[in-house]
Amino acid sequence: MKINGSRLMNSSSLSPHEITLNRPPWVATTLGSFLIFTIVVDILGNLLVIFSVYRNKKLRNAGNLFVVSLAVADLVVAVYPYPLVLVSIVHNGWNLGFVHCQISGFLMGLSVIGSIFNITGIAINRYCYICHSLKYDKLYSDKNSLCYVLLIWILTVVAIVPNFYVGSLQYDPRVFSCTFAQSASSAYTIAVVFFHFILPIMIVTYCYLRIWILVIQVRRRVKPEFRPKLTPHDVRNFVTMFVVFVLFAICWAPLNFIGLAVAINPGRVAPLIPECFFVSSYFMAYFNSCLNAIVYGLLNQNFRREYKKIIISLCTARMFFPESSNDAADRIRSKPSPLMTNNNQVKVDLVYGFLVPVAFTRRCIANICG
Repeated sequence: MKINGSRLMNSSSLSPHEITLNRPPWVATTLGSFLIFTIVVDILGNLLVIFSVYRNKKLRNAGNLFVVSLAVADLVVAVYPYPLVLVSIVHNGWNLGFVHCQISGFLMGLSVIGSIFNITGIAINRYCYICHSLKYDKLYSDKNSLCYVLLIWILTVVAIVPNFYVGSLQYDPRVFSCTFAQSASSAYTIAVVFFHFILPIMIVTYCYLRIWILVIQVRRRVKPEFRPKLTPHDVRNFVTMFVVFVLFAICWAPLNFIGLAVAINPGRVAPLIPECFFVSSYFMAYFNSCLNAIVYGLLNQNFRREYKKIIISLCTARMFFPESSNDAADRIRSKPSPLMTNNNQVKVDLVYGFLVPVAFTRRCIANICG
């Protein structure tokens, strides 16, 4: 059944899968084009991040283990839920069945909650590295870091499971997506917004605020004892991850605050939210999944260099082999001297073949005469 977007809230007697909205054709074209761009940049960018860390020894550290985990969280939505949303846009409705809808909604939740939990893990990691550097190596050993990442994903799955009991994973025709229904349960929506957005944002803000205070103190020589530890490279890495956090907060804040407002007073607030604002907040949140790889390339020199190497190596079949400084040194040592080219080698052989008999003849004459 086709209805106008403003009457969607009053059509509760219909199943969400049966509802299609009357919209100008350019709306579907714009949303589809926007989503295709997001999918392509998401997949290519986050694969670049993962392969960069895999190939470059300088990037293989505890902090970047969380970066790889964040890239995986962003990839999840690009390989399954977003393509299904694209199909829904093309058909102006969901025709893929209930199971695909639930899986799509589950993976979307897994991605967004996994992202905010990983961003929180990155902030705590940076806080410990800069503000508690003496304890960092013990806290973030390879084994401990891997355990932290596994814990993040366990907590993420645990956070998603209640959606199946509440029945909050539903198709929303306004955004062509099977996603979290903010009006399914007011109490549950408030809990989701607080524990999955507001609380992590508070933790990350505290960590980065403490780091900023320390950076300012070091620059003003208030705490000169930190100067040898806090290098410009560390500051750039911190700024990079801070920008990732800010972009995430900007992209997801409108949708979360809409959900909070709807949960507090569904009957009064929900009809007042303009459809264009609601749809824009959703697709702005979707767009965030492709931004992190761009930020790393713009602000982190090591990632930028590795991006270039990977793109160049796509034509040489060396992309899946880690690059090491020893390999480069071996190639330099084993490289033939410019003097030993093929032509020069022939010349040396000819000269050597001529000089040896002459030297031998001179030695025989000297022995006879002697």
